[in-house]
Amino acid sequence: MNTIQAVILGTAISTCAYAQELPIIPKPVQSKVTDASFAISKETAIRYDAKLSGEAELLASALKKTTGAKPKLVKEELKIMLPSEIYLDLSDKKEPKEGYQLTVTPKQIKITGNDAAGAFYGVQSLLQIINEDKTVPGCNISDQPRFGWRGMHLDVGRHMFAPEDIKKFIDWLAIHKLNTFHWHLTEDQGWRVEIKKYPKLTTVGAYRASTPPYGNRGGSDGKRYGGFYTQEQIKEIVAYAKQRHITIVPEIDMPGHMAAAIAAYPELGNDDIPNYNPEVKCHWGVHPYVLAPKEETFQWVDDVLTEICELFPSSYIHIGGDEAPKGQWKQSKFAQSVIKREGLKDEHELQSYFIKRVEKMLENKGRKLIGWDEIREGGLSPNATMMLWRGWGHAVASINEGHDVVMAPGSHTYFDHYQHTPAAILSQGPEYEAIGGHRTIESVYSFNPIPKEFQGKEKAKHVLGCQAQLWTEYMKTWDKVEYRAFPRIAALAEVAWSPQESRNFEDFMKRLKPMMARYKKAGVNAFDVFNPPVIKAKNGMKAETSLPTHGGNDKIFAIDGNLKTRFWSSKPPKKGDHFTVTFPKATSSTAKVKVLTGETDGGKDHLENGELEAKGSNNEWKSLGAFKGGMFNGTLPKGSTALRIKATGNQGTWLIIREVEISK
Repeated sequence: MNTIQAVILGTAISTCAYAQELPIIPKPVQSKVTDASFAISKETAIRYDAKLSGEAELLASALKKTTGAKPKLVKEELKIMLPSEIYLDLSDKKEPKEGYQLTVTPKQIKITGNDAAGAFYGVQSLLQIINEDKTVPGCNISDQPRFGWRGMHLDVGRHMFAPEDIKKFIDWLAIHKLNTFHWHLTEDQGWRVEIKKYPKLTTVGAYRASTPPYGNRGGSDGKRYGGFYTQEQIKEIVAYAKQRHITIVPEIDMPGHMAAAIAAYPELGNDDIPNYNPEVKCHWGVHPYVLAPKEETFQWVDDVLTEICELFPSSYIHIGGDEAPKGQWKQSKFAQSVIKREGLKDEHELQSYFIKRVEKMLENKGRKLIGWDEIREGGLSPNATMMLWRGWGHAVASINEGHDVVMAPGSHTYFDHYQHTPAAILSQGPEYEAIGGHRTIESVYSFNPIPKEFQGKEKAKHVLGCQAQLWTEYMKTWDKVEYRAFPRIAALAEVAWSPQESRNFEDFMKRLKPMMARYKKAGVNAFDVFNPPVIKAKNGMKAETSLPTHGGNDKIFAIDGNLKTRFWSSKPPKKGDHFTVTFPKATSSTAKVKVLTGETDGGKDHLENGELEAKGSNNEWKSLGAFKGGMFNGTLPKGSTALRIKATGNQGTWLIIREVEISK
């Protein structure tokens, strides 16, 4: 068994006993605690149906890791109960899919799955309720998932992660009974999958010249970045996921988000437009380069999808379809000729034409197309499945048209957003920067994937399930992925699995505490939802400003005593703009005051024209002098109640205030 998997599954074991409440996430449909507990001992064996050998081996390895027990594996031939056994069986009934029964009595733990996946999920529930003393509380559990699509997305285009990290992530998906891994493999900033017929996709398209550093979205670190997964690595990861009943759905985003591919093969793009100069992009955001509607481009798409389908056996192939700018198609004489030739109304219908052709390719390969909700623009392909990320109206319209949808709205499931107050998160340092937004674990837990228009109605069957997204612009390292994903992934798991009517946030948070302990034991860099970071201004000072804030770079960061944080305005200061610091009481003596502005001393976004003022007990402001090179060093008079940084002229750049320092 893989070492990572043993560690992860192993740490899913409980650290304390529970009387009436089983600490299982996601919460089972039905559960009842009894007095008939089971003790794991050296005599305990695992008896299993021959079709469940893989599940039995995973269980044995996890038990060895966490309890020290070395249970003997006994393939079921004669239906003879052993003196102390964990029995993995398959039910005669096949529905509901992925369902299971778990019964714990003094001599036997019996897990009966409606299928192999159900038995596997029964094992995950068992591993969550084993106590430190190796006892398992007596219980009867009957469980099944609410949705068939329970997913997590991971973007490896912006930042790439090692195969071992991907496997570790898959292990955690399995623990949370998630069954779909949406692997976003291509982006403007990097192509990450080996395509043997087109080697330049990885020799050229997998590498960019630089990356924005944390805290400076428009900047550049000047370091070449890139990499890709070989086909052998992908096959290994796909097999690893299959053992854990997880389907990997690959995404090859098109016709937009294709700058890296077009940089590798410029002929794929709209090369008849002015100033055509494709490159692998070094900054985030939406870029103009889109695939051209040429026959040779469609042949390239077909060739790429052929190799993708050989690597990934999933029923669905995700083709993106989001954020495809229409500017180059409007400029391209060839694209306009296709619009005219095909009788299309506009560029939106050209995108629909593009998607429908790709859907036909996938149908010829025995696969189904899924894409982001933009694939509705210009008309949705007849058999396409839509993944909603924007307004819920797109899902309502698609369902009414008879299309299946997977719900992944930014309002609840974008885990690249801050999971706590942005200013508090950023108080830990600029490396905790996120794209923006604010998605608490409670926000995730409140998510009901069925639009209100269809709750309790037949059309609700078109909601296949839900998933959450990890866009990795601001996750350079794996520990940052974990910080964004955990523990919100636990809330997502319960949304996707447990009945809507049984969900209760307070109850969930009680069960989350032992799960957080498991994360910690396994070395997962989970956000501590029970002890979130708190920002405190130094010496009780308060700050106010006339300037708007850029992202989470709050005004408090200029007075928190931490040089890793800073206030950053989102527009240039104009004459009269101010940043005011109020003291809890008047200063009892003179003090030294130092104000640092700019990314570095006198560097980018420093105060170009300004003065520092102090307010005395008479409520009058007095100038202490002008800033020089973006810095101020001076003396704060006795009896001062506040100081004010005031712009004395207009400037063309934003303003960074790193710190206002007051000392004796």
